[in-house]
Amino acid sequence: MAEPVETITVETPQVSCDGGGGALGHPRIYLQIKPEKGQIDCPYCGRRYVLDAAHAKAHAAH
Repeated sequence: MAEPVETITVETPQVSCDGGGGALGHPRIYLQIKPEKGQIDCPYCGRRYVLDAAHAKAHAAH
């Protein structure tokens, strides 16, 4: 498995990714992090979104 291009820590399990860089990015997509997994990689650019541990526990309780 390849290493992520960039790792971004987030506070909510819903994230959007457009690759950054304006016109050099990709279409905006919305990703859902499963609290039990705690992370998701963008299929376009490879950015990894990691749910902050404290927030992951709070969302797993729901």
